[in-house]
Parts: sequence; structure tokens; C-alpha cells
Amino acid sequence: MTYDVIVIGGGPAGLSGAVALSRALRSVLVIDAGEPRNAPADGIHNYLTRDDIAPADFRTAGQSEVRHYGGEIVDGRVTGAGRDGDLLTVTLADGRSYAARRLLVTTGLTDELPDIPGLREHWGHSVIHCPYCHGYEARGQAIGIIGSSPMSLHQALMWRQWSDDITLFLHTAPEPDAEQARQFTARGITVITEKVAEVLAEGGKLTGVRLTDGTVVARETLVVAPRFLANAEPLPSLGLTATDNDFGSAVVAEPNGRTEVPGVWVAGNVTDQMAQVVSAAAAGLHVGAQLNADLIMEDTARAVAALG
Repeated sequence: MTYDVIVIGGGPAGLSGAVALSRALRSVLVIDAGEPRNAPADGIHNYLTRDDIAPADFRTAGQSEVRHYGGEIVDGRVTGAGRDGDLLTVTLADGRSYAARRLLVTTGLTDELPDIPGLREHWGHSVIHCPYCHGYEARGQAIGIIGSSPMSLHQALMWRQWSDDITLFLHTAPEPDAEQARQFTARGITVITEKVAEVLAEGGKLTGVRLTDGTVVARETLVVAPRFLANAEPLPSLGLTATDNDFGSAVVAEPNGRTEVPGVWVAGNVTDQMAQVVSAAAAGLHVGAQLNADLIMEDTARAVAALG
């Protein structure tokens, strides 16, 4: 079977786009590798009427809605993509292959964390990065900012909104200038120049960090600034790659989601590194509608040509 659209990625953007396209009576196939970025998190926030829903429950509900409108979902990892005449093809790791008139790539991104022992184990729980995603849950706690770039100094000021116990570990971030130092003093933010050697935990619960000089600083929550790296596979085989930027990498596209590769569209974190769940879902809807409009014009052109 040839589909109108194959959606690569079963996260909020992909499922939302699939619902929009299925409701437009398009034949849609979602291919989901089953590795959602937000899997470690306890709940999704800032999504009106869905606040604190578990990521797994959100995904299950989204899949149900896709199927309700006739969309199909298969589990698998896309390892290759190409062209067969006017069609785009994808190949899965197990050898299955599918073809479609268009591809909607919603493969998300990978969070590259600082290389500090013990940090990854607490990611999504007591090691976080977005105050709007998890700041309320960390309110009033002893929070440590692990510096990795100039943006980390801004993070310290931002997180002061949620707690009056903020310590900025400069780690690999630059030292604050005179004005920034005055801001930190005014806001009661402690600055430590010694690098973080490891993250400490007791009974599976984060308790603080050990510095390179051996000093232990108690903390309940740590904030990091990951590099956001677009999951661009298998786009290079179609001639499309992620572009490096200040925050990591992303696939560049027009505002409607259309990429420079004919027939390939993108939505969600693979192109918008700062998108939260609600905005990724909104992008999936928006791009799905734009993609359907593109197909309508192609259908119309074919019908006109058939008139002779």
C-alpha cells in the first residue's frame, strides 16, 4: 500500500499531525521507535487539561486517537529513506519498507548532558533543565545550576523565581562580569568556581555534588543546560541534514514545516528545540494542515491534467 503520508516519530508532534491528516481522510502511517524524549519524566506540565499526565499515558491516548480516525501505527526504527519515482520510501531496521507521497518527520531530539558521573541517572527527576516544565515541582528546594555556557548565568537568575536557595556551579561556564556578579549578590545566589566532579545520591535520591577539591555541597535538585541534538536520521539519505546552532542542532524548515527536500516536512523538537509538549502538538496540527493543503493542490493538478 502507498500512503498519502508516513509520519516518522510517534511523539506529540507526530501523533497530532497524524490525527489532523487522518481527519482530513488521508491514509496515514505512523512509525514509532518507542523512545520518547520525555519518558524519564513523572508528568507533563503546561498542557491545558492534561497537566501532570504521565508521558506513557499521553502517548497511549494519542495513539488511540490516531487509530480512531483510521491512521495506522507500527513499531519500528527507520534506518533508511529514499525515492522511488514520485514516491518517498522508508526502510525499517527489520527490513520492512513502506512508501508514501509525503514524509512528516517528527523524530525529536536527544538531550546531550554534561559528562559528570551520576548526572544521567537522575535526568528527568531531580536533574532538570526547563523551569516551566518542572520548576513548580522543585519550588523552594535547594537548587544547583551546573554551568556549561554563558546561558547558565541566565539560568541562575531564572531559577531564583522558584527558590531562594540557588547555587551556581560555574563548572565550564564563564565567570560572571561585574554587573552579573552584582545581580547574583542582590538576589542571594551563591557562585562556586570549583568544577563539579560527581553527583551524589543516597538510596537512589540525589543529595548533592562533590567538587574537584573534595568539597560536598548538598542540593536537592540540579539544573543543567543540555545540548539539543536533532534526531535527523534517516534524513541525510534524502539530502537533508541538521544544522548546528548555539543550542545544538536542528533541521531548518519553513514556518509551515516544509523542508528544502521535496515532499519532506518536519514538526516538533527536530526543528524547534524549545518546543514543549503542548507546542510540539500544536506544530503537528499546523504542519499536518499545511501538508494536506499541499496534497490537495497536487490532487487538483492531476485532475486537471486528466481532463486533457
